[in-house]
This record gives sequence, C-alpha cells and structure tokens, in this order.
Amino acid sequence: MAKILVVDDSPTILAGTTKIIEKAGHDVIQAESGAQAIKKATSDNPDVIIMDVVMPDMNGFQATRKLTTTPETQHIPVIMLTTKDQETDKVWAKRQGASDYIVKPPNPKDLLEKINNLIKS
Repeated sequence: MAKILVVDDSPTILAGTTKIIEKAGHDVIQAESGAQAIKKATSDNPDVIIMDVVMPDMNGFQATRKLTTTPETQHIPVIMLTTKDQETDKVWAKRQGASDYIVKPPNPKDLLEKINNLIKS
C-alpha cells in the first residue's frame, strides 16, 4: 500500500481518480491546486503524485518543476494526468521532471500499472 497525492481542480476527476487508486488498496491525499500540492507533498511525503496540468494560479508544469527541484520533495515521482495530448506537452512535462504522462480520462489499469512501477523503483 502506498500513499498517493492526487492533484486536480476538477472535483469529478479528483473523485474518479481517487476511487481508482483507493480500490487498488492505496491511501489517497487530495489537493486542488499546484500550490496546495506543494504544501501537501512537503508535509505528507507521498510515494507518488498524480498531477493535473491545467489549474488556476500555479499550473501542473510549474508545480512539478518546483517539486522535482526542491530537496525535500525531489525524490517523489510525478505522473502528469491531463487533457493535454500533444507530444510537445509530454516533452515539456519530462523537462519539468515528470516521471510519466497519462491523457485523461485515465484507463484504470494503465494508471495503476504506472503507479506500481514507480513505487517499485
């Protein structure tokens, strides 16, 4: 069982993603913004972060860059979960430090496989 931080400003996506992850036996922490994600990642030290991109104030790319370059959180892998499906978005996510990338809506099997791969590594 792992602790997963799910970050999304959409209550529907947040609830759906949380359900998939909890059904697999993991604990979920939720955040609704990039800034809130940084605070929760620092205080709760999750095993993996699932990060939306399009959010108000601080987007997921900015939050990922901050998380992956801060000593207290740089060890936490980030999976981007977004509607942005262009190859340039995927490349940019990797440059910000993201470990993986999934286009919404997530396929439960793929999402859990990516989480499990990151937990094992």
